Amino acid sequence: MYPNRTEANELLKEAETRNPGPWGNHSRTVAHCAERIALFSGMDSEKAYVLGLMHDIGRRFGKRHLGHVADGYSYMISLGYDDAARICLTHSFHGQTIDDYIGNFDTSEEETNLIRTKLQETGCDDYDRLIQLCDAISGADGVMDMIERMNDVKKRYGAYSPEKWNANLALKKYFEQKMGKDLYEAVEKDTFIPCAE
Repeated sequence: MYPNRTEANELLKEAETRNPGPWGNHSRTVAHCAERIALFSGMDSEKAYVLGLMHDIGRRFGKRHLGHVADGYSYMISLGYDDAARICLTHSFHGQTIDDYIGNFDTSEEETNLIRTKLQETGCDDYDRLIQLCDAISGADGVMDMIERMNDVKKRYGAYSPEKWNANLALKKYFEQKMGKDLYEAVEKDTFIPCAE
């Protein structure tokens, strides 16, 4: 239900040729963080890595905001990767409602309805939560402090809901308890530099 590591890396590289930008290395940072946290949490680290790598794959279709969610979901479904499609959908929505989105609503009515409907149908498991957490600490140059990352998003988009802010802090606490380890130590915050495999 998701590509293997080699195929996922190839899909991301191909996507970057279509829409170059910092999102590729951001995705690699998310994948690294997800793999590391999964290792310490008793989760499937390979699955976590691949889902992290694919979470923003909708950006292969161009510079879109909410649209990248619909694009990624539909693209992964078309390849038969339902688990990866789910992560494309859920990574931006902690409360599983479209109202959680920070950024421009640049979707058609059909795309908006797709996102809204699929969010209502989809539950949230630890892989969804893991990628949400990793998204909140991952920049294009490596791992960021969560507060700095959220402030960066707030600066770029003009807002960051208190609910989403608090949800990210709660995810940090949840996974630290699950790992029995400091988040930033687990993800090698001070040493990890993203690069293509």
